[in-house]
Amino acid sequence: MIAGPMRTLVGSHAQVTSLMGAGVDPHLYKPSPTDVQRLLDADLVLFHGHHLEGRMGDILESRNASGVDPNLHRFIAISERIPRERLIHSSADTIDPHLWMDISLWIEVIRQMTEVLSSIDSDHQVDYEQALEQLVEELTLLDAQVFDLIAEIPEELRILVTAHDAFGYFGRRYQMEVMGIQGISTESEASIDRVNRLVETLSSRKIPAIFVESTVSERNVRALIEGCDSLGHRLRIGGVLFSDAPGPPSSGAERWRDMVLQNARVISEALR
Repeated sequence: MIAGPMRTLVGSHAQVTSLMGAGVDPHLYKPSPTDVQRLLDADLVLFHGHHLEGRMGDILESRNASGVDPNLHRFIAISERIPRERLIHSSADTIDPHLWMDISLWIEVIRQMTEVLSSIDSDHQVDYEQALEQLVEELTLLDAQVFDLIAEIPEELRILVTAHDAFGYFGRRYQMEVMGIQGISTESEASIDRVNRLVETLSSRKIPAIFVESTVSERNVRALIEGCDSLGHRLRIGGVLFSDAPGPPSSGAERWRDMVLQNARVISEALR
């Protein structure tokens, strides 16, 4: 989600490497020795922050605070530059890290990327800013497309239930009620009480579909379907959504911007 826009911004001025590719869950990702060396060799390391990187977070945070020569290594938690009042707080001390689900908010993260690039490579600042301007124009149109797709769903059916709570920003931006079976991290476990309450909600409100995620087990989703069936409500899987990682080639969700649009299409078709 960071690497895609970054490649557009830098053009030919830098080589961009992403450690986490298609289908990789950042909450559970553990860096290899080769990954660690790549981080140490890089001129700039952008990571998300807000504990998204889970098992990799200690390496990134310690390096970020270690006081190494700023001319050699720069480790920046890019999403932590967004004011906290614009973020979703899942508890008093926990921030929902899935900012990229709201295109307008991710545009602000991309603006921060541009500022970082310009500050360390002022010779190409004009190029970075021109690339940003073009990218913002494209993403503003994408944002409108997603709004239009969700608007096709009847208001009473705009309930999005997924494997884990990754779509809070999507729901806030595009006016859907969002419920995750697990918490904001895929390391969390779904409680029996949570499953039972979701079954009751889905059945009573006659929601036709729920969704699996490309990086999360279907087990809990299947439990909801079985629970609704026991209450006489036919619930189906509406499709696969891409939450914490883009999709593989030919998935229609190879880049961040593609995965957001693909998600909106799948949700709209399944619920309307």
